[in-house]
Amino acid sequence: MSRFIVGEDRQQVTLLPECLDDYIAEDNTVRVVDAFISELDMVGMGFEGANPALTGRPSYHPAVMLKVYLYGYLNRIQSSRRLERECQRNVELMWLTGRLSPDFKTIADFRRDNSVGIRNVCSRFVTLCRDLKLFSQAVVAIDGSKFKAVNSRDCNFTNGKIDKRQQQIEESIQRYLVALETADRTQPSELKAKTQRLQDKIARLRHQMRELDTIKEQLKTQPDGQISRTDPDARSMATSGKGSGMVAYNVQVAVDAKHHLIVAHEVTNAGSDRAQLSPMAQAARQAMGRRKLRAIADRGYFSGLQIKACEDADIAVVLPKPTTSNVKAEGRFDKADFIYIKKDDEYECPSGQRAKFRMVTEERGMMTRRYWSSACPKCPLKAQCTPSDYRSISRWEHEEVLEAVQRRLDRSPDSMTVRRRTVEHVFGTLKSWMGYTHFLTRRLPNVSAEMGLNVLAYNFKRVLSILGLEGMMKAMKLAAA
Repeated sequence: MSRFIVGEDRQQVTLLPECLDDYIAEDNTVRVVDAFISELDMVGMGFEGANPALTGRPSYHPAVMLKVYLYGYLNRIQSSRRLERECQRNVELMWLTGRLSPDFKTIADFRRDNSVGIRNVCSRFVTLCRDLKLFSQAVVAIDGSKFKAVNSRDCNFTNGKIDKRQQQIEESIQRYLVALETADRTQPSELKAKTQRLQDKIARLRHQMRELDTIKEQLKTQPDGQISRTDPDARSMATSGKGSGMVAYNVQVAVDAKHHLIVAHEVTNAGSDRAQLSPMAQAARQAMGRRKLRAIADRGYFSGLQIKACEDADIAVVLPKPTTSNVKAEGRFDKADFIYIKKDDEYECPSGQRAKFRMVTEERGMMTRRYWSSACPKCPLKAQCTPSDYRSISRWEHEEVLEAVQRRLDRSPDSMTVRRRTVEHVFGTLKSWMGYTHFLTRRLPNVSAEMGLNVLAYNFKRVLSILGLEGMMKAMKLAAA
């Protein structure tokens, strides 16, 4: 063993054991974790058990449990069983908890029972970032991503899935019946094993058919036409891959464009992003303490009502309009080829004719004005315009709001690049930390708590990277003062 660094003898007894604090360097991240959580008002944050009962066995203080979880998520240890083992062997966790070793059930119950408190801690950290002037640009990027739930696709049912599965079962039963008939004709009477196996398979398939019929009746009472057996709140959602999908939750985030901090987040079980623009933008504006805000999103968020709600709240949104019409592909004029004349409330068509206002209709809760020209039947460009007798143009009563969005997008063509580099990296990081697997918890409140811990850990690491450990410790002391 010469010429190698040699460790101490395991049987060596020390007269004065070293202090546990000596094992933790001054620049260790756990010191910042301890400083941040120690200054939180756990009662005001809404944590259960912050005011201990006068009777019964004493419980662990919520601050201790929160330190365990924040440390775990900072180090990609999300499982309660793994955290239990780390509390017994990890020196940093021993220092953080004062050598306490809660069991996995206690750790898991804390996350399950304190969804509100965990979300409030996330908000408190964002407030700290705001006080540190980290949100100097009032610009956020908004996006959503599907995170897989515990529920598998086989345990999620819709009418379409049930019909397809029942058809497969019927085909299997018919195939087994034919095989059974063949076995009865050709098999010796003393060898009945194959016949019995086929009969058992047919009985199991018929039992599955009855179960699917029961589920089909239950679907009639579900407003969204879905049932998930393992996690009742999870929903089947389409993903970007063609023909693909998963049983998941839709995680919405609003990310600061300068430092890429998550200023607001929400976990929903709605598969579409279309109704999420205004709630996320307003939550981001409130969290950043801004009177006005610029929000960038992708075309999946385009909704006239949502954009109008943002405009009313002094939030300037930038997003492209999706192409829903097929007229351009068919070689005909698109609505963009018609010029609106505001002073006359008319449209000028490509042939120079005027389409005048004719009537008002209601479409999906939106008041729409309809325009067309009397010259359409004799127009020389009619074949390039419409196969109908008249080309009708629709205009929403708040169409100028959508036109303002398009002008903002035209003035800042790099907005979609800013959105992509701001928010896509955040989702990639979160999914990497989770191991590209599903949530560990079930039901929407518990999944929200789990995502809240991920967001808190992400923001914690970002601020630590921006300010450094010394700067962050100073920030904690100022916040406490």
